Parts: sequence; structure tokens; C-alpha cells
Amino acid sequence: MLRKIHVHTFFIISFCFSASTIFAQADLTLRFDKPVTHFTASAPLGNGRLGAMVFGSPDRERIVLNEISMWSGGIEDPNRKGAYQYLGEIRNLLLQDKNREAQQLLSQHFIAAGKGSGNGNGKSEKYGSYQTLGDLWISWPDSGKRYADYRRILQLDEAISTTEWTRNGIRYKQEVLVSAPSQQIVVRLKASKPGALNFTTGLYRKENATIITRKSGVNMKGLLEGGNGDKGISFYATLSARTTGGNTQIKDGQITVSNATECILFIRAVTNMNWPDVEKRGKNPERIIAKQILKYKSQNWEQIKTEHVSDFQSFFERCRLQLNDSDAAKHDAQFLSQRLDAFQDGESDPSLIAMYFNFGRYLLISSSRAGNLPANLQGLWAEEYQAPWNGDYHININLQMNYWLANACNLPENQEPLFRLLKQMAKNGKATAKEYYNSKGWVAHVIYNPWGFTAPGEGAEWGSTLTGGAWLATHILDYYDYYRDTAFLKEYYPVLREASVFYSDILITEPKTGWLVTAPSNSPENAFRLADGTISNTCMGPTIDMQTGRQLLLGTAMAARLLKVDGSLADSFSARAERLAPNQVSTRTGALMEWLQDYEEAEPHHRHISHLYGLHPFDEINPWDTPDLAKAARITLERRGDGGTGWSRAWKIACWSRLGDGDHALKMLKQLLVPVGSSNEINMNQGAGTYPNLFDAHPPYQIDGNLGATAAIAEMLLQSHGKNNVLRFLPALPKSYNMLEGKVKGIRARDGFEINMEWKAGHLTALEIISHAGATCNLDLPSSVEIYRDNSMVDVKNEGAYLSFSTTKGVKYTVKL
Repeated sequence: MLRKIHVHTFFIISFCFSASTIFAQADLTLRFDKPVTHFTASAPLGNGRLGAMVFGSPDRERIVLNEISMWSGGIEDPNRKGAYQYLGEIRNLLLQDKNREAQQLLSQHFIAAGKGSGNGNGKSEKYGSYQTLGDLWISWPDSGKRYADYRRILQLDEAISTTEWTRNGIRYKQEVLVSAPSQQIVVRLKASKPGALNFTTGLYRKENATIITRKSGVNMKGLLEGGNGDKGISFYATLSARTTGGNTQIKDGQITVSNATECILFIRAVTNMNWPDVEKRGKNPERIIAKQILKYKSQNWEQIKTEHVSDFQSFFERCRLQLNDSDAAKHDAQFLSQRLDAFQDGESDPSLIAMYFNFGRYLLISSSRAGNLPANLQGLWAEEYQAPWNGDYHININLQMNYWLANACNLPENQEPLFRLLKQMAKNGKATAKEYYNSKGWVAHVIYNPWGFTAPGEGAEWGSTLTGGAWLATHILDYYDYYRDTAFLKEYYPVLREASVFYSDILITEPKTGWLVTAPSNSPENAFRLADGTISNTCMGPTIDMQTGRQLLLGTAMAARLLKVDGSLADSFSARAERLAPNQVSTRTGALMEWLQDYEEAEPHHRHISHLYGLHPFDEINPWDTPDLAKAARITLERRGDGGTGWSRAWKIACWSRLGDGDHALKMLKQLLVPVGSSNEINMNQGAGTYPNLFDAHPPYQIDGNLGATAAIAEMLLQSHGKNNVLRFLPALPKSYNMLEGKVKGIRARDGFEINMEWKAGHLTALEIISHAGATCNLDLPSSVEIYRDNSMVDVKNEGAYLSFSTTKGVKYTVKL
């Protein structure tokens, strides 16, 4: 039967969203009330390669600078030679329920050959760490003297940070942007009184750098550690100034501007990392910058700004969420800190939710652009020389979560760095598959870096997770599911095929059930109690491995058949997938089992909910196709609780949305927005919330919580997963006033559909569907709806559980409710 949803009668056939309900907005401007001393309160800017964090001080301004390829370390062979010789013994121990002994053997012979990630502190090891480029500082001559009328904002739809203040009767204004078209960080400084602009500026890096003074400006060059005493990548940065009026003096590594009215600072930076072919170094960074300067030297501020805003908005304006806010004027005038506090005190602020959604999209656009490395644990923003967990790519949830929003939020190009990394990973993972499993294909485990680290981690209790690479490969399937791009699927099919070859090859038969399972593996970072009370991580066939395997093998088989290649191999993948251990419900708790056996969790409220992979991001568990498993998933979430790190809460919000419980999803989103201080100390069990600049507090700061929660909000508004990719509108809309009335444009659904819709009092009032692939559109709507192409009604079939109609590529359809 069709699901009952609330709809309002809608008689205007030719609905035009440009003339739809106008909402007052308070969801695009982050307002700050003071300068800051910590980067988790600063304003982030980026173009996918360069990043800046603006602190906004009228005394001594600090802008943290980043370049996404600033990685120490270098290429190594992390694979333990001949580790596969112990594989049989490890598996035999697991088959005998001797998990503890199997883990001991893993610890001796089945971990990384070297120091691995250096226990998350790999800056001086071959593994390396993502690092800050350094700081730009600006010192004002009246530092310490009083200033008034302070104003600092981050404008999300323009990607510009603005700081203003008044001192001695003069109004000063600082604007900062990071331009993708001209590949530079630009700072514009202006005084309201002619000739009143006086300051000194320069670059700073505490190590591995030399400051050079030249006639053109101040430059910085350096060489990072390559690990084991080797040389790492080199980098080069330049700072130059262009003034209106006044004088400029360049001396002793500083630029001093005197008696000017306006000044523009230009910062450029490049490394010689040759991503993704890191086996060789790239071109000379200094020469690259010289060409950039020559190309763009004639541009003025207005040209740079106009080009930058146009480029940024070409991504940002594709998908927009607006929630009706009767107090929008009040909220727009408030500082972000006030809004976060008031929201926790129970004040409604629909615009704050829309702002968080906009901020997540803003962060991905700013940290992931084609041709560059993907967004890492911190996007591309870091002030550290040793980033937390090396600022690397954790592939047991975190990197995947970074890109969950990309499909639904209409950002296909921003995923190119992820797929570029996947190609590199597949190449390097072949040696790992051979040394550890004596298998064909490729594998990657838990952690990854630009140097191609695919071996298990240095600790067996967490580092032997088997399906990190397989999970990442399923993003190829997700992308195709949304965009139906056959050329893309053909390009990345070899990555899928070889991931499936490995997965299929290493499966063993569990003799008690006859199921195929992985071994050895673990459920990411979680542990269980054995019968004798001891705790272990190592096991056979954890639920997430089985769910990932079904998605990978069946998806690869689908791709092969669509591309008309590898027919017999596709059949074998399908056959192997059918024999994988199924999802199981615990007779002890009623929850979904996380392991092959019904073990007791060592930590019932553990942050990972890996066995709910089948609920989200995969779709083999849902309320309409598998209600019993959905019920077990709900019990699982209830038993895990609402706590956890920032990204853990984001994942749970997505899962509650998939279960159709918008009220619980909003409750957890509110918890994610709890304001916390600027401390960046690592705490895996408490402290999660939101920093003063809206960054997610893991803690410390990790971008996955922001990006994952944005994807979860999208799940509250539109779902298209499950059998037949049925479009479900407002499937998890909360009853709260905060989201009862709104509109969203440009949100994407599977099968190539783009949706514009409005709702009021929780009821759908307007709906447009744009077909980008010409696929059949399946809808969960009442059978009374009428669908129009221009002024002509189209034929709609009632399939019992949903409606369907044929579409033409490039055509917009209006639904009369």
C-alpha cells in the first residue's frame, strides 16, 4: 500500500520556484563578537588546495595558512613480507573459537612492518603527518589600544571573511578570500581615512622553513621531514603587497605599509608533491608560483572578488535549504555564540539548522576540489605541525563520511579527489593483498595517507579491519546510482572489480552454518567479551564485513553486466554474495548482532555503530523492505545511546532518519550543536558538540561530524534508497517548529533526479522533479496526484507500493498534489 503522507492541495500546474514562498534568511552569515586565540573559533576559508583560518585581531592578526599537500613522510613498503604464511593458523584458531590466541598471533605477524602511523603521531616517521603551512601575521601600530564597533563575519554564500573595527575615529576593514580561479589567498585592508593604513606583515613557520626577503615581497621556502632521516617534499610560499597611496618597505622578512588608504596582500603556496603519482617529485614550486603571479598580476580586488564569488556560487547555489524563521531578523543580528546558547535553552531557531546544513556544504566545497587531495580528517585546516591522528584518511568511517553529502547535495565534481585517491589506493593495495592474504585484487585496511599506505595498522586490536578499502570502493556505486554516468562507471570499474576479486578470494566457509565469512577481521575499533570474560577484537565475519561484501559484490556484478564485460566473473560475485552470513538478530537483546556470534559488547555505548552499515549508508535494512531488521536496528541505536564523538552522533542522526524518526534525529542534531570551548584535546568519550566557529568537536576538531550531519539533514528531507529507488519526500521531518515549514531546491535523488519542494506545517505543498538521466521515476505519494510535463498530464502507474512514470532526460515535471 502507498504510505500516507500529508499534502496540501496545489492547483497551480506551472509552478515556478523562483516565485515561491519568500523566507527571511538568517542562515548564511556567521557573526562573531570578538577576536579569537584558537583556530576552532576562527573563520575557515579554502579553495580545495589552499586554506586560511582568520582570527580577526585588530592588534596582531593571525591567519593560519594551509596547503593540502603539506605532508611529511614519504614512500615506504609497510607490508610485512610473507605474512600470509600465518594466515592459515590464525584462521584455524578462529574456527576453534580461540579469538584471543588468534589476536596474539596477529599482533606478532599480521600488522604493519614498520612503525605504521606512529600511534597517530607519525610526523617524523615514513607515514608522515599533515601539517600547517604556517601563519600570516599583521601587526598594527596601535596594538593594545582600545577599539570599538568590532564586527567579524563569515559569509557562507560568498566564502569571504570580513573583520571591521574603529580605532582613533578611523574605521578599518579586512576582507579575506581564497580564490580557486587565481589559486591565491587574498587579504584586502582598507581605512576610512585616506593615508591612515599603517601595519607590518610577514610569514612565519616555526620549523623546516627559511624566510627570504626580496624586492617583490617576502617568501618562505622549506623542506619537510621524509622519515628515517630522508628528505621530504619541498614547499614555497610568497607574500606580496599592492597599496593605494602610501609607501611600502620590504626589509628583514617583513613588509611595512605606511600612510596607505588600501592594501591588498597576495599569498601563494605550492609544494612539489606530485599527487597522485608520488613516486616522483613534481615541478619546482617557485617556478609554478612565478607563472601564477605573471598570469594574474593585472587583476584588481573587484575582479578577483567577482571571479571568486562566481566560481564558489556555481557550487554553493545548486542546493539550498531554507526553513521559515519568524524571528529571522533577530537571529541574523545575533552572534553565533548567542544563537548556539539560546538553541540549547529551548529557543526555536530554524535558520540555525539551515545554516548548519549550508556550512557543511560550504566546508566540502572549500576543502575538496578536482585535481587535489581529498578532504582529510580536518578538511584542509590545521594549525598543528603534528595533526591529531596525523590528519590522515581513516577509512573505517571518517573519509567515507566526509563525502556522504556530496551526492544528495548536488556536488559531483567535488568527489573527484576521492576517486583519484581510490585509483592510487587500488594500485598500492595489490602488494598488501599478496603479502598478507596471498590473494589477487587489492585491499586497504584502516588508515591511509598520500604515500599509499594500505597495510594493516600497527595494532591488531584496531588495525586489522579488513573492508576499509571495499567500503570506499562502494562510493563508485553510489555515484553511479545518483548520476547514471556510464562513462564514469567504465573508468572506475577496474577498481571495483579488483576490490571484489580480493574480497571474493579471501572468504572462507564457517563450518557450523556453511556461510562464507571474512577472517581475520574486526568490527571497527570495537571489542567483545569471550565466554571466559576476556576481551578480544579479532573475529570472523563481523556484520559490517558481510554487509559491505554484499554491496560490493552485487554492485560490481551489476556494473559488469551493464558494461557487458566479465560475464562469468559477475556470476561468481553474485553467487558468493548469496552465501555471505546474513544479518542476524540477537535473541538475547533483540538488537542487530555486530558479530557472527552473539557476543556481549565490552563497551555497550561504543562510538562506532558499524553493524548498522546496512541501514546507512547501505540500504539492505529499511522499514519498508525489511521491517524486522529495521526494528532490530532501532533497538541497536537505543542500546548504543545518543552519546559519542561528533562523527558518531552524525552517523546516528542519519540512522534515525533512515528509520523515519525525525524527532529523534532532531534531538541528536541539537545535541551535536551543544557549544563547547576551544580546547582541542583528544577525548573519545565526552565533549562532543560544536566549537565557537561551528566546527564539529570530535573532540578534537574533525570535519566528518560537520559533513556527516549535513548528509543526515538531507536524509530527513528526501530518501531514494531501497528496492526500486522509490523517492520518499519528507520521510523524517520532525514535528518541531524548527523544521515544520521550509523549502529545498537542487537536492538530488538516485536514478538522476533533482528535486525542488516546499512544505508548510509539515505538509508537502509544492514539488518539481527534474530528470537528468531519463530513468523511470518511482514515487511514494498518494494515488490521487497528477504529474505534468509543461501543461500536459503524463501517465502514472500505480505499482501498489508506489507510483511510477516514465521520464525524458532534461525535462522538468510538476507534481499536482
